[in-house]
Amino acid sequence: MSDDDLLALTATVPRQYVHRAAVAEVFLTGWRADGPDSFTVAAQWPRTHAFFTPVAGRLDPLLLAETVRQTGALLAHAEYQVPFGHQFLLQSLSYSVTEEGLRIGATPADVELKITCGDIAYRSGHLSRMRYHAVLLREGRPVAEAEAAFGCASPAVYRRLRAGAPSKALPLPQALSPRAVGREHPQDVVLAAADRPGRWQLRADTTHPILFDHPVDHVPGMVLLEAARQAAHALHGASRRQPPITMDSVFTRYVEFGSPCYIEAEHIHSAGPGPRVRVRGVQDGAESFSATLTLWSPDGAQGRRGGLL
Repeated sequence: MSDDDLLALTATVPRQYVHRAAVAEVFLTGWRADGPDSFTVAAQWPRTHAFFTPVAGRLDPLLLAETVRQTGALLAHAEYQVPFGHQFLLQSLSYSVTEEGLRIGATPADVELKITCGDIAYRSGHLSRMRYHAVLLREGRPVAEAEAAFGCASPAVYRRLRAGAPSKALPLPQALSPRAVGREHPQDVVLAAADRPGRWQLRADTTHPILFDHPVDHVPGMVLLEAARQAAHALHGASRRQPPITMDSVFTRYVEFGSPCYIEAEHIHSAGPGPRVRVRGVQDGAESFSATLTLWSPDGAQGRRGGLL
């Protein structure tokens, strides 16, 4: 199948392959194997979205992050024979995207991801770990780069891993003002006030139809990336949303619903024009995830390419 044929597909991949309950939240439209551990994945990004709303007249970069997450799940099931019911544990996700990659056109954006998989391990005959690198093409030109890693666990192994995890969630704290975190709607706010500047309590509303598309027993990685984005906005105090054009994140512990998780953010040195922010999540005194973000500079001085390309 040629690249043109792959992009011409008119349906999404099965939602079960990307761990979505709602078909509307599936961004992948097809894939093919190009060689050992190398693949092309096709995706389509809508011009607007109920949650991944345009930012400063551009597509939301977290559309890219979610597309990369879906790609790993798709390939694990469709190409590496991971059975449905196995649990996926996001370990890291990073991306860098250009302004051209986020351009809103006259039609939805058809994109291709050129995927190379590595660091592949098996346990009891099933995939247990994989890392993959993606170069994203739009109209044949590279506009973004990403890398992610995840682990897989069988139902029996996952039950052992999660034994003793708190089963009761805390009451949902009062959300910050949407404007303070760069959102438009209160239900999309994932931060609440905490005890000092630069620190917030994670607000994980499990009734949110997109962030919590289906029942889960811990806070998903994409919710934590959204918390990092909102914390960076709140720390920077920008009057308008500045999309994170690069993000490097690492997930080290489950974030549970049963105790407060605090999101801490600080400015760090930036070699370019866009401000850089380091965010981390702390629960029960231990770091659960960290992310470093570079925010888009309003003067457009980043140039045509992001940091990884």
